[in-house]
Amino acid sequence: MLTWLYPEPIKPDDALVHAAGHPLVAQVLARRGLGAPPAARAFLDPDVYVPAAPDALPDLALAAARLCDAIRRGERILVWGDFDVDGQTSTALLVSALRELGAHVRAYIPHRLYEGHGIQLASLQKHLTGVELLLTCDTGVAEHTAIAYARDQGVAVLVSDHHDLPPELPPADAVVNPKRLPPGHPLRELPGVGVAYKLIQGLYDRMGQPPERPDAGLDLVALGIVADVATQTGDTRYLLQRGMRCLRQTRRVGLQALMQSANVNPAHLNTDHIGFGLGPRLNALGRLGDANLAVELLTTDDLSRARILAAQLEGLNGRRRLLTEQVYAAAQEQIANDPTLLDSHALVLSGPRWHPGVIGIVASRLVEYYDRPTVLISAGEDGHGRGSARSVPGVDIHAALSAVERLLTRYGGHPGAAGLSLPVEKVAEFRRALSRAVDVIWDRSAAPNLVIDAILPLNALSLDLVDTLSALAPFGAGNPPVSIASQRLELVSHRIFGRDRAHRRLTVRDTAGTTQTVIWWRGAERAPPAGRFDLAYQLKASDYRGERSLQIEYVGALVIAAPPVTVTAPAIQVVDHRDVPAPLRLLEALRAAGEVTVWAEGYPPGASPGLRRDQLEAAPALVIWTPPPGPRELQAALEQTSPETVHLFGVAGEGTEPARFVQRLAGLIKYTLRNKGGVAELERLAAASAQRAGAVREGIHLLAARGDVQILEEGDTAIRLTQGDGQLRPELDAVQARLGALLQETAAYRAYFARTVPDRLVLSV
Repeated sequence: MLTWLYPEPIKPDDALVHAAGHPLVAQVLARRGLGAPPAARAFLDPDVYVPAAPDALPDLALAAARLCDAIRRGERILVWGDFDVDGQTSTALLVSALRELGAHVRAYIPHRLYEGHGIQLASLQKHLTGVELLLTCDTGVAEHTAIAYARDQGVAVLVSDHHDLPPELPPADAVVNPKRLPPGHPLRELPGVGVAYKLIQGLYDRMGQPPERPDAGLDLVALGIVADVATQTGDTRYLLQRGMRCLRQTRRVGLQALMQSANVNPAHLNTDHIGFGLGPRLNALGRLGDANLAVELLTTDDLSRARILAAQLEGLNGRRRLLTEQVYAAAQEQIANDPTLLDSHALVLSGPRWHPGVIGIVASRLVEYYDRPTVLISAGEDGHGRGSARSVPGVDIHAALSAVERLLTRYGGHPGAAGLSLPVEKVAEFRRALSRAVDVIWDRSAAPNLVIDAILPLNALSLDLVDTLSALAPFGAGNPPVSIASQRLELVSHRIFGRDRAHRRLTVRDTAGTTQTVIWWRGAERAPPAGRFDLAYQLKASDYRGERSLQIEYVGALVIAAPPVTVTAPAIQVVDHRDVPAPLRLLEALRAAGEVTVWAEGYPPGASPGLRRDQLEAAPALVIWTPPPGPRELQAALEQTSPETVHLFGVAGEGTEPARFVQRLAGLIKYTLRNKGGVAELERLAAASAQRAGAVREGIHLLAARGDVQILEEGDTAIRLTQGDGQLRPELDAVQARLGALLQETAAYRAYFARTVPDRLVLSV
């Protein structure tokens, strides 16, 4: 549980207020250690900050000189990168700059699933033929064997990396790594793309190029800094500030296509758009596909090719979301089936078909949910498991793995995250041993705090305040968004929303009677606050539907007065009829015996034995005739009907297969165009087609990509349509992939519904 740290009263001096432009901004700066006006100005304005010279990086001058010689001699250069966004942008930046200077250069990024991190010797041997200089980026500092091999082959090796240093540096011609600098140095927190940018600066200078020429790569620098969650201090923040300016006006057709597919308006782009929009799409390629395509996307001048690649990324990102949700659901089901798993100090779970590319994402979500170190292991058919570990403050997960290394085939990482492999037969022993190791090293005094920057009443929140606080942007690691608290609130109402019904919208009221709407991302998994509470939140500006509005985003709630004790309603009785031989006869008997509401979907008009979800009313008993499309739809039906008894049938309705769904949806949309003014209400169409609202939205996108309809306006609950032009769109394949992923999710849940213990189905939603 987070400890709330309320702000101490502080009155900044006039000089700091003048430098900051607003008293609240000055207070935040002072509390974050930037109370001196010169430091504040340098933090806020990159035109004031004085960056460090590139040559301040150890070996940079040596590496730049060697690259200069290679270009002038026409040597063949191989840039070797990593498959995450930092590695992709580093590689693209180096390749672009070297090509501009006339170098003979090509790039290679290893495949995550088949080769793993770093430079595997077998891979290097395949790609080193004809190469005279090997340049690494975002990798290489610990690759002693591969680098020694390259040197033995007469290949010069230049390492540019930012990861922690090994006990001995590799035998390269130059090792450019900011971790060789002392703590506090303005270059020390550079990520891989920042190191690559500084190297290009040094190279351009030696080749007599204008000093501003490297700035063309700052859009990639900003992308890599945010995606790698680099700490915003010194030159890292300076490069990010300048890079965000460039990214908003990028001339790279690949980034333009990527923003278009992610529905990001470049003019309003911020770090959230990178962290939750652009970054995950590029990362999906590194997790599930070939990251070399990302380098092509970021370096191509062909707009048509860029759009094709962006569509591929979109499809992979949809698959990544599907796989993530499937593994997350399977992990939670394991815990529900065996609650003793939570008795361990570290949560260790294993599954036979868990994709190795997403288990790290799921581990991070489980860490957030259960507040303990988590390891997810993908068990291979060969009897070996690949795992990803994520940790909490106070637990060095790499040290914990070191304590149990006798059980592991290999492992590596850092205090917050690590990768590992082990024989599947040793998972249970590993779980016990890791729990003991974590218990020994856990520094529980390092529990995270929630730092509140300001306390304000609800009536003080406005878009003007958002604009004021934006002076502190860009936000991220080392410069978190401003957290504001309002005190003694009460909950007026709440509801779940979103394509996958994963989020919660709260309406809160203070003692003065002012109300505000608060968005709680992924809040559907948590109970809303009750009684009187203090609320912590962040302020954002939303551009939804092209209209700028205030958006308040939930950070945390601290209950200060519990609600009055009420008598708990009796538990729902669940009756299982899923295997009865004559379900229709039993259904008629239930109707004759008392008042029941029957929930049935996926039937043609007039043929359904019950009501759709949008027609349900309160009743003592609810019959679930057809299997729900997902747990959140089931939860909504239970809230809508408030039954004392639930009868489970789960009879398959008509039209639930993918092809029938699209056919059924097309018919519903034709009716909508003729009779509803083209306004497609997502929840109503979801109920009529026995699917989730998210699948209906993607189904409409599919019809638009086929040219059947044209989308005029898209909102949270409805889409306004008109007749299409019959022309196929280039995004058709990507939309089909996304829709297929959503329909597979529904099919997986319905299969789960058919086999799972009855009480768990109803009582766990």
